[in-house]
Amino acid sequence: MSGRIARRFAELKAAGRAGLVTYLTCGDPDAETFARLLGELPTSGADLIEIGMPFSDPMADGPSIQAAGQRALKAGMTLKDVLVTVGRFRAHDAETPIVLMGYYNPIFIYGIEHFLADAKAAGVDGIIVVDLPPEHDAELCLPALAAGINFIRLATPTSDNKRLPSLLNQSTGFIYYVSVAGVTGTKTVDIGSIAGAVMSLRQQSHLPIAVGFGIRTPEQAAAVSRVADAVVVGSVLVDEVAAHLDTNGAARPDLVSSVLARVRAISEGVRKNLNDVSTRNAAVNKILNSKG
Repeated sequence: MSGRIARRFAELKAAGRAGLVTYLTCGDPDAETFARLLGELPTSGADLIEIGMPFSDPMADGPSIQAAGQRALKAGMTLKDVLVTVGRFRAHDAETPIVLMGYYNPIFIYGIEHFLADAKAAGVDGIIVVDLPPEHDAELCLPALAAGINFIRLATPTSDNKRLPSLLNQSTGFIYYVSVAGVTGTKTVDIGSIAGAVMSLRQQSHLPIAVGFGIRTPEQAAAVSRVADAVVVGSVLVDEVAAHLDTNGAARPDLVSSVLARVRAISEGVRKNLNDVSTRNAAVNKILNSKG
């Protein structure tokens, strides 16, 4: 591990707490509003930031993030614009890790080498490509690692011990554990199942583990933060964006402040739990023992 992602997780470990990873779709509901949100996420409690690359066929995403992608595409957002947006953010923030999340098709059309060069120059730290399995590592994963960009894998409740080694083999940065089976934003979390899965992942990888999908409240975030290295929230923030659009789909004046208030509330839930190794292991064991 190296770079901003590694430094941030080292800082979190030294502080004895889990981190908050926030997700928003780039360009939702428009480029200017998104740029304002992005610029203020770190001071509102985001330790790492995931930025969705809008795509017309987001098969792993639920209705909320699908709608966000459609709004961004309608507003004219392109993959090139995503990288420009990151570059502008980097002019004011050199430390907060940025991870792009999306699908392979737009990257393939952009051109692999061209995309990786532009992403690195813009200040992208990692990418999550949900529809590119490890059998195709040569297409993007290995070139990304060679370019100095972390390639972050998703592990799911259906990733068994036979599949996990191939998923983790070239993973860097952190492991994104999907806490529920299915698409984003459609189910709630089961902390007992998460604790068991996190313990299993720790036995197979030294990487930090971030848990996402289904986490919507400060209380849920606090519970997950007791067993994971980071908590990922996305759909609840995207829903907050959608709730503050006018009848024409334009951002209302209170959109930015409302989304950031939601981030601060969830961040407080995460930050109130000390999460050094001993307390984390004790929390995991308590949860697992309570399940019988």
